[in-house]
Amino acid sequence: MNILLLGSGGREHALAWAVKQNPKCDRLIVAPGNAGIAQIAECAALDIENGGAVAAFCDENAIDFVIIGPEAPLAAGVADRLRDAGILCFGPSAAAARLEASKSFTKEICDAAHAPTAGYGHFTDAEAAKAYIRAEGAPIVVKADGLAAGKGVIVAMTEDEALAAVDDMFSGAFGGAGAEVVIEEFMDGEEASFFVLCDGEDVLPIGTAQDHKRVGEGDTGPNTGGMGAYSPAPVLTDALAEKALAEIVRPTMAEMAKRGTPYQGVLYVGLMIQDGQPRLVEYNVRFGDPECQVLMMRLGAQALDLMHACAEGRLSDARVNWAADHAMTVVIAANGYPGAYEKGSVIKGLDDLAETSFEMCFHAGTSEKDGCIVASGGRVLNVTARGTSLREARDRAYAMAEAIDWPDGFYRSDIGWRAL
Repeated sequence: MNILLLGSGGREHALAWAVKQNPKCDRLIVAPGNAGIAQIAECAALDIENGGAVAAFCDENAIDFVIIGPEAPLAAGVADRLRDAGILCFGPSAAAARLEASKSFTKEICDAAHAPTAGYGHFTDAEAAKAYIRAEGAPIVVKADGLAAGKGVIVAMTEDEALAAVDDMFSGAFGGAGAEVVIEEFMDGEEASFFVLCDGEDVLPIGTAQDHKRVGEGDTGPNTGGMGAYSPAPVLTDALAEKALAEIVRPTMAEMAKRGTPYQGVLYVGLMIQDGQPRLVEYNVRFGDPECQVLMMRLGAQALDLMHACAEGRLSDARVNWAADHAMTVVIAANGYPGAYEKGSVIKGLDDLAETSFEMCFHAGTSEKDGCIVASGGRVLNVTARGTSLREARDRAYAMAEAIDWPDGFYRSDIGWRAL
């Protein structure tokens, strides 16, 4: 197969790495890609949110299968445009992608499906939102309704913090994403990420993970896109996963199909687990980043077979072959992230890192300049390793991190601390 993968981050590098291992992949093009992806696949300059341009590119390059990595092209309807052109595609329609693109839509679906989630209010003006906060008290969670690149969620521990978050959102801190807000009850417990493939009818679980959202050691400081992750998530036992499928995932999928917008692709199910009961925190309509990195490290070549079966509606026959292993990824970010940071610093030591089925450095925000790899984003590298135990995976990942010579970057030294 000739395969086109859309995206440019660590998630897409991990997907490309897994897909390339499968003998069914004849040619892999990644658009736009990054400096790390360019070492294993062809990269192409392409507006990935323009469905017509993507479809034309597929036609010109005899593409058999398209994998859409990030949420923005999905929300923009790129999957719809490809399917209209008869091109096989992994990723939900724009209508189904509203499960991530609109927090209030997800709440509406959960209400209809009786799926357990946090109590909430949905607001289009600041004063009504503030009145709700004053009535409910803190801690409380304030969310921009639309897509905010993983940054539009404020877990406010005080009322003043929540009120300030409302002001920020309605004054445009998250662009159009904050034109409406959803305010939720604060849920206590342990968070975990559950990944399932859905083909419109069948649902296939493909793994669990836990990520570290906060920038500082001990899970402190501001929220980020994710500073590291590990898989599997010990808190998400087989019994809890089955409960989440029965009470949350399958009812949601049934409701989506009932509305004429069946869901096809990967569904990231963010769960809060307390006293043996899972509740939905959020849905994402694509692989999490950096959770994808640990999932791909564990799945390897079979990831392509599973995504292909999903796109063709063959999930009822698909099986996941899990090894009894663990994986961890540690994000190396630019100094200053998630606030202001410099771009363009040179990263050394990457050529000396091992690249095996047990250890890989996935690039998230890099580019090439004058033959050197330079930082071009906030989250820049994902050092990822697997082992027979989480501790072994951790030791491998941190050994890689220490071998990288980049004074302009930093990483947390305690990824996986809850499990370890």
